[in-house]
Amino acid sequence: MNLRRHRHWVIGDVHGCLQPLCHLLASLPPNDHLVFCGDVINRGEAIPATMDLVWDLVQAGSATWLRGNHEQDLIDALESRDCLSQHATYTQLGDSSARQWLPRLQQLPLVYRGDGWCATHAGFDAAGQPDLSIRDPFWETYDGRFGQVVVGHTPRPQVEHIGAIVLIDTGAVFGGCLSAYCPETDAVVQVQGVVTDAVLAGVGPC
Repeated sequence: MNLRRHRHWVIGDVHGCLQPLCHLLASLPPNDHLVFCGDVINRGEAIPATMDLVWDLVQAGSATWLRGNHEQDLIDALESRDCLSQHATYTQLGDSSARQWLPRLQQLPLVYRGDGWCATHAGFDAAGQPDLSIRDPFWETYDGRFGQVVVGHTPRPQVEHIGAIVLIDTGAVFGGCLSAYCPETDAVVQVQGVVTDAVLAGVGPC
């Protein structure tokens, strides 16, 4: 059963960017429900602390953490014990902690359904099943059957609408923004992601 507290804020790919996430959370209404759109892990420099923060919010009933392709890749690697050295999350957590995280990652849902909208990491396939890696085929053929669909997965310069699809990954780990989108009001809240040389030069997107 989905929790509905006032409004919802769907948060794009965090990728271990702890400080931007803390800044974003401080900018959002405290009683609204957060939906992390997957890829909380990998790439960033503070992955374990980011995972702990998001999981604490989930345990408190304040948030839902959806599975992204990076979570799925780590699940697959841990289950098969293959290619683990290629995962930044595994490297930062260490073997013992990563094994402890596996049951939590395995229970992450694929979809969050609201009133007239839903959130999933990347989209749905032709059969209407969540697909954690899909891009153009979903954007080009979505028929509106699930209402408005909010997705991350593909970094964009800004939050972008493609018909009934809202893309909210704005590349925080690449120097873009970390974005939150409210499907009830169409509002967007953004904070600066990882600071890059381009951002320091004054050409960042935020």
